[in-house]
Amino acid sequence: MELENIVANSLLLKARQEGETEAIEVGVAHNYLRGEPFEEYQESSYFSQFLQWKWLERQPVTKNTFRHYRVLGKGGFGEQSPVGCAVDGSWKKQQPNVDDTEARGPEPEAHDTIFSTFVCACQVRATGKMYACKKLQKKRIKKRKGEAMALNEKRILEKVQSRFVVSLAYAYETKDALCLVLTIMNGGDLKFHIYNLGNPGFDEQRAVFYAAELCCGLEDLQRERIVYRDLKPENILLDDRGHIRISDLGLATEIPEGQRVRGRVGTVGYMAPEVVNNEKYTFSPDWWGLGCLIYEMIQGHSPFKKYKEKVKWEEVDQRIKNDTEEYSEKFSEDAKSICRMLLTKNPSKRLGCRGEGAAGVKQHPVFKDINFRRLEANMLEPPFCPDPHAVYCKDVLDIEQFSVVKGIYLDTADEDFYARFATGCVSIPWQNEGCLTMVPSEKEVEPKQC
Repeated sequence: MELENIVANSLLLKARQEGETEAIEVGVAHNYLRGEPFEEYQESSYFSQFLQWKWLERQPVTKNTFRHYRVLGKGGFGEQSPVGCAVDGSWKKQQPNVDDTEARGPEPEAHDTIFSTFVCACQVRATGKMYACKKLQKKRIKKRKGEAMALNEKRILEKVQSRFVVSLAYAYETKDALCLVLTIMNGGDLKFHIYNLGNPGFDEQRAVFYAAELCCGLEDLQRERIVYRDLKPENILLDDRGHIRISDLGLATEIPEGQRVRGRVGTVGYMAPEVVNNEKYTFSPDWWGLGCLIYEMIQGHSPFKKYKEKVKWEEVDQRIKNDTEEYSEKFSEDAKSICRMLLTKNPSKRLGCRGEGAAGVKQHPVFKDINFRRLEANMLEPPFCPDPHAVYCKDVLDIEQFSVVKGIYLDTADEDFYARFATGCVSIPWQNEGCLTMVPSEKEVEPKQC
């Protein structure tokens, strides 16, 4: 029945995309396939192979499933400053789909974290596939009541399958941590590339290519009714070929059809005016964030705060609400145009928010040289390819393991949360991994009785 449901769901999804007439035809096909053809399939060797694959997929995943290598980086969800704004400028909300005032919970201690993370490289022992393992400290999650936020990120990563968003392949737990095994991105983040390799910023061709891939990633998220809310250079990662993916979905949330959400959520200097004003919104903050990123990639600093400028977050918020960004000779007319249209203060007049969505953004003249169909099929070569021998990050040798959290004890009451988080393999990435690394030819398969 599982295979029957898989076939049915894929056909029905296609029907919804193509219209009612096709839905009737799909219904006829579904009724036919669930009869004699499915009975014949159950008697074939292919069904035995399918059962073996599903048995493998459902095996427990532990730290011993992987070889673990060096630490790639360290961060914190919700590092709070005494004024209630994150040390890095980001406000980390703990529960999705509620007003920010309801989500804050207890006031954080000065320079505390909701929960600490670090990321290391890992390799699946059975296949040799390399991933990045993001580890969330259990005690710090419990201390800061971050369970809902951790589950939210895991659930959204599990749901989204996009070439332009990092994929979740496994979720498991250890004694001290909850672990998300994600697409490994060896090329560093955009912030490092913008500010640490020569003069700040990129040439416009390179910036436009990354903007096109970001547009595709936001489109894939919005197709699942997900608003990302934290678009900034350090959250955009490069792979070993030079393609980018959106990472760190801790602040993303699903928006039910016909509804809007509210919350002052994001990073200071990148939050849209409607977020700063704590107004309700749908996907408009992400198009504003894309405008900020395009501006920063070309100019070499964000539109409302210069790099390393010492300024209070209240002042940055006022600039976002009241000031107009300035453009240098680095911008072509098309680049100026798209930035102005994306950085429109009124979300109802902003590009991408007037009913056209991502399709309207893709039609802007700045993308005239981008073939989006080829881009989405991974058939375009990026303008920059990372050097495989280079390390595109700052020195991580001083990164230590998790700091000690005192006064917090894990008990059986936490087990339900851990069970919902540590669900093992994610089907599509796991199947892709298996197909690429360990599928023998049909003649070599000796079906066994399951």
